[in-house]
Amino acid sequence: MVSSDQRRRQLAREKFERQQQRREEARRRTRRLTAVIASALAVVAVIGAGAYISVGDDDDKKNDKADTAASQSPSATPSASESAAPEPAMKIDKKASYAMSLKTSQGDIAFTMDAAKTPHTTNSFKALADKGYFDATKCHRLTTEGIFVLQCGDPKGDGTGGPGYNIPDENLTALGKAGTDGTVTFPAGTVAMANTGQPGTGGSQFFLVYKDTKLPPTYTPFGTMDDAGLKTVKKVAEAGVAGGAGDGAPKKTVTVEKATVDKA
Repeated sequence: MVSSDQRRRQLAREKFERQQQRREEARRRTRRLTAVIASALAVVAVIGAGAYISVGDDDDKKNDKADTAASQSPSATPSASESAAPEPAMKIDKKASYAMSLKTSQGDIAFTMDAAKTPHTTNSFKALADKGYFDATKCHRLTTEGIFVLQCGDPKGDGTGGPGYNIPDENLTALGKAGTDGTVTFPAGTVAMANTGQPGTGGSQFFLVYKDTKLPPTYTPFGTMDDAGLKTVKKVAEAGVAGGAGDGAPKKTVTVEKATVDKA
């Protein structure tokens, strides 16, 4: 017999995974549309002024409009043109631990990162923090039903932003083997990478777990919050989601005023 609480958690996980999948589908549609536009521009350049391109019948045009709308929706991921930059060169000490400190409008949040287990993630976060990437950004998403996370790291503040490159998944076995439901427990205090639901699609968005949460072991766990940081996130969660929903922008706006990464 499945309890109502277990069913709610299952539905929340499924919703989370559907959102991640929709982001990846929107990304693929954007790539196709970008390729069509690039090809059209190339033909126009060859044929010269006054020429025109036939892009198909009305159904094709409707599909193109739908693809464009999807790519601009809150569930879209960065477009192909925004994911062409190389990953930052490795400059950290892979044997060291690093501490990331977020000075936010709701209080300080700090967490440690083990470079030996997550070198690419740690190196990327240090490179981004050093150039002020996270400064003046908002934590755009809070979930309070089924899964319990605060999501941050998007410079656009709507779930569609990224640094222009992807980093590989790391440390995926750290939380143990998935159970019969396909999930593992991300303990309260865990910091993990958000992604599109597909392998190797991490960018700059990450989530802070403020209460034990079951998710598939496909999200890189790379940090652990200190007690003060966890308390800050819990305070935000207690205020709830704007509009009273269980998933959306936090009622208490969380703005990252300054982010720094240094050796622990």
